[in-house]
Amino acid sequence: MPASLRVTREGFGIELRRGTFDITVDDKSVGSLDYGQTLEVPLEPGSHTLRVRVGRYSSRDRSFAASDSQVVSFRCHAAMVWPRYVVSFIKPDLGISVRRA
Repeated sequence: MPASLRVTREGFGIELRRGTFDITVDDKSVGSLDYGQTLEVPLEPGSHTLRVRVGRYSSRDRSFAASDSQVVSFRCHAAMVWPRYVVSFIKPDLGISVRRA
């Protein structure tokens, strides 16, 4: 039975960067998210890499392993405090935060 990846876009406060986030797993697009949405996609069991992007801004790569029938959950949101938002202009992979839920 396949594993599943669940990505939810939510945060506390106001996102300073808006737009639709593109979700990639192992460098392949699997869907997109607007604020408050959840995306769930089936995965083959094994090791994978998740990345979330919007324009030139992205999250850092998040590696994870999934076993049979396991649901692996992450929560993502854009920069919500202005220092991180400003720094993301120089280092775009700080523009989106992705954490294991």
